[in-house]
Amino acid sequence: MPKTLAVFGATGKQGRSVLDFVLNDPELSQKYEIRAITRDLDSEKAKSLRGKVQVVQGDVRDRASLEKALTGVHTVFAMTNPIFAPGGGEIEYDSAKAIADVAVEKSAEYIIFSTLPSIAEISGGKYTQASHFEGKAKAERYIRGLPIQSAFYWPGFFMENFHAIPFLAPQQAPDGKYVLARHTSPKAPVPYIDAGGDTGKFIGAILAEPDRFEGKTFCAATALYTLEEVAAVMSRTTGKTVVAQQVPVEEFKKGTPFTPDLLAETFSAGEEFGYYGPDSEQLVAWAVENARGRPSTLEEFLQARPLQLV
Repeated sequence: MPKTLAVFGATGKQGRSVLDFVLNDPELSQKYEIRAITRDLDSEKAKSLRGKVQVVQGDVRDRASLEKALTGVHTVFAMTNPIFAPGGGEIEYDSAKAIADVAVEKSAEYIIFSTLPSIAEISGGKYTQASHFEGKAKAERYIRGLPIQSAFYWPGFFMENFHAIPFLAPQQAPDGKYVLARHTSPKAPVPYIDAGGDTGKFIGAILAEPDRFEGKTFCAATALYTLEEVAAVMSRTTGKTVVAQQVPVEEFKKGTPFTPDLLAETFSAGEEFGYYGPDSEQLVAWAVENARGRPSTLEEFLQARPLQLV
């Protein structure tokens, strides 16, 4: 009899990737029955899931809805959306804690949490403002102490951000070239992932062998790319000239419309200490080796979803 897999964020990039991967995997589709959990049952994305999986309402701010949504569930894929506002990290922590507490209360046996490393911990306390990392990391520590099996997913920089967050994409300069501007070195490596396309490949590995990966963390990315390498890929896929440029930190912050200090610290910490710490390259290689399918390269992603540089 299939085990019920509850998927939070089922209408977003990560959750939908997990859902689609399980449905299309011959083994996992027989092993698990999916219960998609969404705040709004009437959204177009939620409606599109009907007939494919069970769709139920669940809101982290409403414990009763979580209790109903997680009744009879065996495994939970949990995630929280980043909140770039004062107290956002604590809100994320409270959301993850609510899911985990109800999962334990309802006798779920396994939780897979999409989280991030603590930049404050990796940097030895030098960088402390990345609240979206810290809230998730605090929640991970809490979940590890609960009486439930667990595994963890640390996604790299979303390739989709180049489309979704305009100020992170190349900007046209007066000479006609397009500039990827950061205050960090163009040679600093950063892990990248096609979150919508490849999250399921990493979570699928855990779902296929939960005991093997219990307590483990997937530092999920296809590879680490420098900004120079990103610019070269963008040049090839757009036919435009894209260059990487290092600018003063204050200039970077001025071009950042929200939480400039938070984002500047996030990039600075990655350059100085590594996104996942000093062993980032080896950790990503392990995750790729153990993924249930080859993750897409940045070039493949941008060929399929080209940037519109005009």
